[in-house]
Amino acid sequence: MRTLRAFAAGSPARVILVSTIWFSLFLYAGRPVLAGAAAAGLPRGAAWAALLALTLIPALPLATRRAHFIGYAVLGLFSTLFVLELLGDVVRGTYFLARWAMSAHTWPLLDPRAVSLTILGASGALTLIGLMQARWPGVRRVDVAIDALPPELEGYRIAQLSDVHVGQTIRRRFVQGLVEKTNALEADAIAITGDLVDGHLDELRDEVEPLRGLRARDGVFYVTGNHEYYWRASEWIPALESLGLTFLKNEHRVITRGDARLVMAGVTDPIGRDTHKQDPPRALAGAPKEAVKVLLSHRPQTIKAADALGVHLQLSGHTHGGQFFPWNFVSRRVHPVAAGLRRFGRTWLYVNRGTGYWGPPSRLAVGGEITVIRLTRA
Repeated sequence: MRTLRAFAAGSPARVILVSTIWFSLFLYAGRPVLAGAAAAGLPRGAAWAALLALTLIPALPLATRRAHFIGYAVLGLFSTLFVLELLGDVVRGTYFLARWAMSAHTWPLLDPRAVSLTILGASGALTLIGLMQARWPGVRRVDVAIDALPPELEGYRIAQLSDVHVGQTIRRRFVQGLVEKTNALEADAIAITGDLVDGHLDELRDEVEPLRGLRARDGVFYVTGNHEYYWRASEWIPALESLGLTFLKNEHRVITRGDARLVMAGVTDPIGRDTHKQDPPRALAGAPKEAVKVLLSHRPQTIKAADALGVHLQLSGHTHGGQFFPWNFVSRRVHPVAAGLRRFGRTWLYVNRGTGYWGPPSRLAVGGEITVIRLTRA
């Protein structure tokens, strides 16, 4: 509602410009919908009315607390339609240009309706696949070789969750399944690297309740992401701590295994202010020098400070790995690491692709993940 009011309060010229761009993009992407309606025998006027209605459905989440799933699902479908329609136009244009340049008049002309129906069918199938990949995150196992790792910490396992975004389309059932799947891994510790929630506490209190069931020998550790600060982190943090999560606000905990020690440190998201301002040196202040140091930071960009502080491993999220095709390729050019494991100086950085999703319920080609980090000797 606040977003809709802010949009409506804008200048008439801005509203007209944004609306024109919005409808133009949807009408361009929706041409296969018109072809499908025609193939189904619908009158042309009804087909256009249906397409115009579809362009409005993604805006419903701005005006009501209902219809979020269908709104975001339609947005995901049209995103796929737009990409395939754009690729289709490039292929068709190249084909016709080659046909003309080579005077290959015997080459068959492409059937526009057949191409549009193929694009429509492919978009529907890919949208369904993306939905399945979004709703059922897989388990990803990653070994990280730590220099001079004490024998007592050989095989130490950390289950990482990130960017769950419990909110309008991710609800209690998803969270309960996530808890059961994570507990079944029997990790030594659980790390939640931000953007766990995406809504007001009074609306989502019951949805996050299953988090109380998370179990790990050395605890469940949590740091904030940017989205917690969009929804009153001052209310959310005490509520999450009451569920058994240990909030690391620029601080650390020391875990002991025999004579070996592991430091689990965490920093707040850079969007935090005042007492929540990100402070990596403070997070490691007083930590045993000989300890293996793990830093939880929502954003990968903290890696430079982590390396300077002698951190062995940083666990991050935030990028979603681009979340779904083709944005995964864009994400690789925006972030130092969009997903996966990479070494910076002496420090390993692992970026979780996200356990949940934000916006469209799609993770096409970028499946959600619960990561099991296993420490090994280099």
